[in-house]
Amino acid sequence: MQPLAGRKLHFIGIGGAGLSGYALLAHAWGAEVSGWDRYETPYLAHLAPEIAVTISPEPEAPEDAETVVSTAFLGSVPGRTRAELLAELVSLQDSIVVSGAHGKTTTAAMIAFVLDRLGLDPGFLIGAEVPQLGGNARAGEGWLVVEGDESDRTIEQLRPKIAVLTNVDLDHHSEFASREEVGNLFERWLAGVPQVVRGDDLQPYDGELNIPGEHNRLNAAAALAALELAGVDVRQAWPVLREFRGAGRRLEEVGVAGDVRIVDDYAHHPAEIRATLSAVRDQGIGRILALFQPHLYSRTRHLARETAAALAEADIVAVTDVYAAREEPVEGVTGKLVVDALSELRAGMTIGWTPRVEDGARFLARRARPGDVVLTIGAGDVDRGADLVFAELS
Repeated sequence: MQPLAGRKLHFIGIGGAGLSGYALLAHAWGAEVSGWDRYETPYLAHLAPEIAVTISPEPEAPEDAETVVSTAFLGSVPGRTRAELLAELVSLQDSIVVSGAHGKTTTAAMIAFVLDRLGLDPGFLIGAEVPQLGGNARAGEGWLVVEGDESDRTIEQLRPKIAVLTNVDLDHHSEFASREEVGNLFERWLAGVPQVVRGDDLQPYDGELNIPGEHNRLNAAAALAALELAGVDVRQAWPVLREFRGAGRRLEEVGVAGDVRIVDDYAHHPAEIRATLSAVRDQGIGRILALFQPHLYSRTRHLARETAAALAEADIVAVTDVYAAREEPVEGVTGKLVVDALSELRAGMTIGWTPRVEDGARFLARRARPGDVVLTIGAGDVDRGADLVFAELS
């Protein structure tokens, strides 16, 4: 399958979870591919050696190639958006697109994993590493399984054969004014898709799973419904699904040091934080010590109190400053908003205002005792705190 043969594509931001996958697939489909990024990232290791990647302070686009620009660099470099390219990729192969506010990475990974283990040769584009599948992306001759994103409304451009909507929630306050507006976007998208799975309409999967949490049982139910629409006998899918061990940074166990478990999770919205803490608590272990890094100034400003209420389910909490990602700082908006709200909600709780990840890791490591779980939570670079805690305790 070489539908992009003869094309030259250059990716600005090729080291990201999204564009790295698009680059991999484009190369497998016959395009001549190159790219730029500011930093080396783990995702670059999965790219073919023929893909020339430039690491430098500022992006430059060659004149003889179609340039695909990540969201972070839109406006600074001329070219096509990632959404425009993804819409093209989805149109070139029978596709299953998974979207929704929460759970889309795990649900998409479950679908791709079952298809792979049943010998159905899926391609996939997923926004996280899936260790059992060898990365975040792959070309295949079967279904193309794609994680779709609503954060910049690009989901509406995708036209798969099967759509999965895990749930609806307001997570991107710089883009949407209300939950209703998010829901309307999803409804417009689903109206153009022949077959649809709505996760909110399903009962949680009650079979055996290797990953904990009620939220993952809902993800599994959506994945199985999509697989059935794709022609898979769910009786064959059940034993395969229980072998699935999760996507990267989704309740990912980093290690055990001093009889303290260290777990990392991507949760960054109050609903996700609550689900993560519940899943860990349900395992019947000791105390939960959480290091949380707020993600985006807009989200922190709007959801500081709700975030604090979710974190109140932990036993000890350290909060870092905001991970800015694509946003500029907002005066008066820091991680201290979450700390202050948490102090009001749980007077007497041990809480640390630790602006740097290093400070938060040290704060929790000094308070951890055998039987505890230290949980690093957030969508930024708080995952490096897990290794710092491990080093402190080892």
